[in-house]
Amino acid sequence: MTDATPQPVTPQPPLSQADDRQWASFAHLGGIIGFLPSLIIWLVFKDRGTFTNQEAKEALNFQITALIAWVALFIITSILTAVTFGIFGFIAPLLYLALAVVIIIFSIQGFLKAKDGVAYRYPFALRLIK
Repeated sequence: MTDATPQPVTPQPPLSQADDRQWASFAHLGGIIGFLPSLIIWLVFKDRGTFTNQEAKEALNFQITALIAWVALFIITSILTAVTFGIFGFIAPLLYLALAVVIIIFSIQGFLKAKDGVAYRYPFALRLIK
């Protein structure tokens, strides 16, 4: 039989200043592909680096806001496409493209600021995670 004695958990050392900036910037840049990179970085490094904690929360709040915007846009375009008998279906892809471009631009701006060690606040984001 194996020994079922639990091993003590050793706390992870705090991040160096360079690593703190690096993970904080990756939290913003990960927003290009969705909210999961920001969520994972925040959950893993929130207790190890204050800058990473702050910036990953900011990026995660923006990504949650963007996800809500995707869902709202889907609902609105679906209704308008049905009401206009499919005519709005030709305009809807432009709205999806515009939203994607806005997300990419703001994520890159956050990445560049965090890489330099400057805190970045998105122009609009629901502050759901405090």
